This record gives sequence, C-alpha cells and structure tokens, in this order.
Amino acid sequence: MRDAIDRGVFRQGDRLPSTKSLSQTLEVSLVTVHRALQELVAAGVLRRGQGRGTFVHEAYAEPSHRTSSMRVGIVFHTEASLADSYHGQIMEGVRRGAEEIGADIVLLRYGEDWRNECQGYLYVNPFKAQLDHSPRFGRRQVATDAPRQPTMVVGARTDVSLVGCVDTDNVALGEAAVRHLYDLGHRAVAFVGGQSDLTNNIDRLAGYRNACRALGLEKSRCPELSAPGWQLDEAGLAQAAALLTGPDAPTAVFAAGYYFALNMYTAANRAGLSIPGDLSLIGVDDPPSAVHLSPSLTTMRQPLVEVGKAAIQELFTQVTTGSAPKRRTLEAELIIRESTARATDEGNRVRTRRAAGVKAP
Repeated sequence: MRDAIDRGVFRQGDRLPSTKSLSQTLEVSLVTVHRALQELVAAGVLRRGQGRGTFVHEAYAEPSHRTSSMRVGIVFHTEASLADSYHGQIMEGVRRGAEEIGADIVLLRYGEDWRNECQGYLYVNPFKAQLDHSPRFGRRQVATDAPRQPTMVVGARTDVSLVGCVDTDNVALGEAAVRHLYDLGHRAVAFVGGQSDLTNNIDRLAGYRNACRALGLEKSRCPELSAPGWQLDEAGLAQAAALLTGPDAPTAVFAAGYYFALNMYTAANRAGLSIPGDLSLIGVDDPPSAVHLSPSLTTMRQPLVEVGKAAIQELFTQVTTGSAPKRRTLEAELIIRESTARATDEGNRVRTRRAAGVKAP
C-alpha cells in the first residue's frame, strides 16, 4: 500500500478502497488489511475520518512527513515504565529522531519480533541477563549462521560484539558528583543506589569509588547502601536513616538515581536532619519535579533526549549503509541547586549530638 502511494497510484487526499475490496485485490485476510492500515495511520501515511473512510494523509508528500520504510523495534526490560522521566525522555529522543528520518517505531512484546518485520532494534537500558537470552545477542545468535540485524543499546553500555550503544558516561557522572561534594568540604560521603546488573548502577558505583580513592577519602567514612530495585523499600529507608545517624555518619550523600534521591529526603527527615544544613544531597536526572523539591535538588542531569535521538540515528545509519556499529557516550551536566552546601563544623556537631541521643539546645 505504501509503495502504491509512493508511486502515485493513490494521491494526497484520495480515499482508499474498502478493507474488503483491498483484501480481495491483495489476496490477504481482512485482519491483515485492517492491521496494515492501522499501522499506516500510526505512521502518518494515512488518516481516517469517522464514518467517511480512510484517506492518504495530505501532508504525506512533504519531505518532513515522508517515511523511510524503516521499522525499528523497541525493547524495554520488565521493570521499565514509560511513565517515569528517565524512560520518557529517552523515548522522546527516539521519537524525534524517528520523525526526522521517517522511521516507524514498534514496541515489541517480550522483546521478540515474531514476524521479523523490523530492520533494526533498540534495547533501552537492558539488564545483562536480558541481552544474554535475546536471539539478537549472545550465544544463540553466534551458534547460528543467521545474519545479525543492526541492534543498538540505548541508555546503557554493552560489550557484545557487533552491537552499538549510546549512553551517558556514568563513571564520569559518579566521579563528578563526589568531586562536587568534596569541593564543598565534605570528607564523609555515602553512596545510595541500585544493586541490579544494569550497567548504570555498576558504572555510577565505580565512579563513586574511583573518586573516593582519588580524593583520599577514608573508606570507613564512605558507606554504601544498595537496593535491589530502583528505590529503597521500607527496610531500606530504615537502613538509610540509621546510616545517617551512626557514629561515622556521612555529611553528604550521592544518590545514584532520582528515586533514591527522593528516598534520602525521607530518610533525612526521619533522622531529624535538615538538607542541606546537616546533610548535603546530590542526585541523578532532572525531571521537572526536581526544582520543586524542598530544598530543590542538586543533580547530575543526563542528556537523555539526546541519547535517544542519537541511538536511532546511528541505527538508521547502520541499516542504510551497512556500517559497523559505533559506541558513544555523552556527558552529564552538574546542576547546582539548594540541596548541597558547604560542610560546616556546626552541622557536624548537630549530627554528633543526634547520634548520641542528645537534644539540641
């Protein structure tokens, strides 16, 4: 159908034959025709008028509206939510890039393309196990002679051969977060983050440890608290509050994810500590709500829209030119707000009194 439109068999604004007529002409089922038309509507090739029929979209012939006939399969891991800011911004970048190159985007259930209709694939922040068990990665692909279709990992890194990736430099992100706290005079800096095999978690922790060693921070004063998911549960919050009031309590925290930063506001409140008076806090990512927190959050802003856009553009290059996959990292930006402040002796005295159970005068 798209080929017929591109060849001028159907022109802008033309009404298409009925689904039944197309089914008979093309010798395919009604279900197939109906689904194909739905996808062409979603791609902007067609439009539908309720009770009037299906028409070739009037803007389809415009260069900015034309499609490339490339279909990209998007794969998320099981814990991902498009409702959160992280995945939402990446998808916004993918959408913008797809619009520029005229590609269609398909969300793949369970990560499989049963009908082999996609020319390339984007895996968004995947778990290592997810990549190991995908037919487009790992041993199952290597064990066969089947050609590998272009595949990109976005929002994570991968060491899988013949697979490209676009991600934030999360090691540098962790290092920059600790250095900001160090430059404010903090010498006891805690880490709170995830413990899953997502490379973001692994790399941010590595960056934190790198910076602590390079800056000569004592290991005993740099405690680490990791959670299995993307935020602390009730037990984790209790651990965080205890960590903040112990004898070697940190004066600053690097929360290696936005929800972990929100958790630390709660933990500090439970511990009777003020931010940033008693505890400086730096997070990761910068959704609109970050500036409205009290106090507003100092954070490492990832260029997530740019990451998503660069990934689909690189995938398009691979599909159309057959070029080798590339691996790119973009830099995070330090956004300084009110949740970090210079370390003070008074703040340390308040913390010592609270750790000993002594009320402030």
